[in-house]
Amino acid sequence: MSKHRVIKFFINFEKEEAWLNEMAAKGLHLVHYTFGKYVFEEGKPGEYIYRLELLDNLPFHPESKDYLRFMEDNGVKHIASIFRWVYFRKKAADGPFDIYSDHASRIAHYKRICIFTVSILFINLMAALSNFSLGLGLHSTASSFNLYVSLVNFVIVIIIIPILWSYWKRLKRLKEEMQLFE
Repeated sequence: MSKHRVIKFFINFEKEEAWLNEMAAKGLHLVHYTFGKYVFEEGKPGEYIYRLELLDNLPFHPESKDYLRFMEDNGVKHIASIFRWVYFRKKAADGPFDIYSDHASRIAHYKRICIFTVSILFINLMAALSNFSLGLGLHSTASSFNLYVSLVNFVIVIIIIPILWSYWKRLKRLKEEMQLFE
């Protein structure tokens, strides 16, 4: 089988998941992933459905291992992991593939994503402020470098804010929908 490598970066898991399913519809199936590098194999168009999930713990944690084993037992293949994010696929012929069957579990997933995203935002904001203050110091060589690093961290913060906002709005909408069904 022919392999295709694609370098692409996403900051929104929903868009990444949609893209993976578009690729699968074209007959390109994800077989490996490392940060920003996707490896696809050619196959039957639409053979698989892909889902991404943010686990509570890292994949090698005992609870995560049990969960991944449970998914495998239910015909869901664990393709790759990056930190706590996992990439799953299931044969489309086996029926719909939705990791979350109810509002409560979907809400819990979006809460995990919001907490994870806030953590990344906070770390970058603290790094930006710290490097900015160091950059204003008297050490000429270090100060230029710190100011550049500070700028990068501020840019990351600016990029993360609308993503966090979209996740937060989705979480709020899911909570409102759940209240309608109660």
